[in-house]
Amino acid sequence: MTDAGAPVSNKPEPPKVLRIFRGKDAPSLDEAGHMSYVDDDPVILDGAAKLGEAGIGEGAVLKCLFSGFGFSLHYVWFKPGYPLPLHSHDSDCLYYLISGDIRMGTEKMAAGDGFFLPAGTPYTYTIGDEGVELLEFRTQEDFDIQFKGKTDAYWEKMLEKLRAEQPKWKEALPPVRDYRNA
Repeated sequence: MTDAGAPVSNKPEPPKVLRIFRGKDAPSLDEAGHMSYVDDDPVILDGAAKLGEAGIGEGAVLKCLFSGFGFSLHYVWFKPGYPLPLHSHDSDCLYYLISGDIRMGTEKMAAGDGFFLPAGTPYTYTIGDEGVELLEFRTQEDFDIQFKGKTDAYWEKMLEKLRAEQPKWKEALPPVRDYRNA
């Protein structure tokens, strides 16, 4: 018997046993199909499409390392200067920086640092000169992304940043972590 208000999942839950995952076998976030885009504003759709056409995908590696039992773990490598648009997700998320650095508002964060964002919190950060590798621990297997840039000028600025940083991406490697000082 189920509660009348409880959502019913169509996916059978795998047995809760030891599960090993291998980074080399991890599908891309797109292949895994866990993140959905929920924007319907024509300005956002047009701006995001222009970034896609200009090659924003070349500046990031996004992998789903694990998904199950109501949470997920993702690996992210943003190459130097990647223009991360202001956005939110509908799941809580804990972020851990493996290597490189970011600036979020007035806070500079480096390897060993992290932050927590409740679901629905708009955010962005500036990726450092060497790029950043991080882990995202989410409280849901499936989640959305919703962009917040509401003006053409915002998306033009993102496009300009992409074009300025893109030449660095071809030769970029993930930043090296200094384990002695983390």
